[in-house]
Amino acid sequence: MSQPAAHLEALYHEHAPELLRYLARNAPTSADAEDLLHDTFIEAARFDERIEEAASPRAWLFGVARNVAAAFRRRLQIRRAAPLLGDVADARSSAADPRLEQLRAALEKLASPFRETLELRIRDDLSYAEIADVLGIPVGTVRSRLHAAIKTLSDELVPQSESQSSEPSP
Repeated sequence: MSQPAAHLEALYHEHAPELLRYLARNAPTSADAEDLLHDTFIEAARFDERIEEAASPRAWLFGVARNVAAAFRRRLQIRRAAPLLGDVADARSSAADPRLEQLRAALEKLASPFRETLELRIRDDLSYAEIADVLGIPVGTVRSRLHAAIKTLSDELVPQSESQSSEPSP
């Protein structure tokens, strides 16, 4: 086995499970997610010299997976699939916790760039630098998007009476 093929195989074994979870949120079926995973590594093989140059091969692979999934959705004209809390609510009984529903609603209100950045941080446990690589944006933009997302969620989730009562009276 050649050196690049062995390196790509090692990357596959190391990162395929987390990439598959990421792609499953972006595909309508698990079979589609598996196809997208294979397409991701086919693309990676086409540009194997870029993996060698990447500061983080993991982040580079997430970027490739993101582009492969976006092309797939464009071809099928599919909107982004599962929201950040999709798995949590499905696992609970039909009498869902109202706080969870409130959080889901708040997450759905986030603009797509903020939600995607938050998902990469929380669900995929990527570092700020890795998120920047995946999205092709500066680390400072990652920080500001995460800050804005958390501020928006906080404003949405903290009842107005609580936020007003914590402020000193004039």
